[in-house]
Amino acid sequence: MLEELYEEIILDHYRRPRNKGKVDPSDIAAHGSNPLCGDEVDISARFQDGRIVELKFDGKGCAICTASASIMTQKLIGKTLPEARQLIGSFLNMMRGETSFGGKEMGDLKALEGVLKFPVRVKCATLAWNTTLQGFQQHTDKQS
Repeated sequence: MLEELYEEIILDHYRRPRNKGKVDPSDIAAHGSNPLCGDEVDISARFQDGRIVELKFDGKGCAICTASASIMTQKLIGKTLPEARQLIGSFLNMMRGETSFGGKEMGDLKALEGVLKFPVRVKCATLAWNTTLQGFQQHTDKQS
């Protein structure tokens, strides 16, 4: 029953992705791709008063890639850059099996835990997250 719920959450985010498109003007823009499966993602974001006020993704990807990107944008909007980096790091650690997924507090993110059963799909689930980190780093480098 729980697996069915998680599958439905992933399908919902795939069919009706949240925050899909491009932020214009943007403070960050980054591109990531997974040549093994053909997933491509563009991340753009805008900051205001030290917080992410807009974060969008665009591109083409499988259901896991699209759902993960959609969930990620919802989780990161409103966070400061350090808070966002911490959440991304925690998620990547969970997807590597280094730490366990949390419970209900994870919200829709918990649905991605099932991807761990399919190691080849982990890159699909983490593409947007790694691309966002890359964009954050480029933004930080520009600010220095």
